[in-house]
Amino acid sequence: MYGFTIKVQGSFDDVVQRTTEALKEEGFGVLTEIDVQGTLKKKLEIDRAPYKILGACNPQLANQAIELEPDIGLLLPCNVIVREEKDGMVVGFMDPMTVLGLVERPELEELGREVRSRMERVRDSLTT
Repeated sequence: MYGFTIKVQGSFDDVVQRTTEALKEEGFGVLTEIDVQGTLKKKLEIDRAPYKILGACNPQLANQAIELEPDIGLLLPCNVIVREEKDGMVVGFMDPMTVLGLVERPELEELGREVRSRMERVRDSLTT
């Protein structure tokens, strides 16, 4: 499994903001924000429900990963999605254990567990 999700009530913009704030509480900044809905409309004239990809990064943990494996940047940042469905919003999180596990180094697997733990706390905070 490469990720995990949670259903959240609220407007799309509210959920994006709450997710961004929850990431910040766990030490993550959002480096990139990709408006998939807007991009597909502009480039392909496709109408789709709101969908954003947030590129989240915890500088301290990213630095640790880069120190262990200089090419790890190919697998960063941690992507978080917010998308609208008929019955509410879905927030999805890339599973850092799976991604960092691709490198097959025990030190990175341990770091992946730490990042996943933080992402799970972000997920759990969205239910309150």
